[in-house]
Amino acid sequence: MPRAALPNGPRIDDPIELLLACHEKVRRFTSLSLKLQDHVATQGADGQAADAARAILRYFDVAAPLHHADEDEDLYPALLGLADASLAQTIQRIQDEHQELNRLWQACRPWLTRVSEAGSLADPGDVPPAPDAIGVFAARYGQHAAQEEQWLFPQAQRLSEAQRQAICAAMVARRTT
Repeated sequence: MPRAALPNGPRIDDPIELLLACHEKVRRFTSLSLKLQDHVATQGADGQAADAARAILRYFDVAAPLHHADEDEDLYPALLGLADASLAQTIQRIQDEHQELNRLWQACRPWLTRVSEAGSLADPGDVPPAPDAIGVFAARYGQHAAQEEQWLFPQAQRLSEAQRQAICAAMVARRTT
């Protein structure tokens, strides 16, 4: 029997493909957070909700900070080396958004942690409604990713092949050390 084809992942030698793959995960997990908010409101914080909350926490506590480091420590410094004043202003605004997203994430974490622990609560239905920060976080992160994709990622084509490979190497090292 033929094996099903595995989905293609991003090329490990293309930093933009890797960053775009992260953005797809951001979209998936912010969407899941909105679904979780609705699920808890209608079904309570059951085991399915706890599993979803743990997955969201894991992504935004572990993978998202690595993604921001990829951009802030590797891609954006390389782009700043292009000495383009308009590009530098855009990068500064995007980096400020990283700080805003982190603040929003910190406002979401307590509720998600409570939902993730619901299975160990005496009354799993005893979880408060989701904070408004969940919806704001999901919306802002989606807008942020779209702006990076539209304004910054295309600029990476202006970098040399050696610069792009150095960015990839740093991204891989960040996840393997």
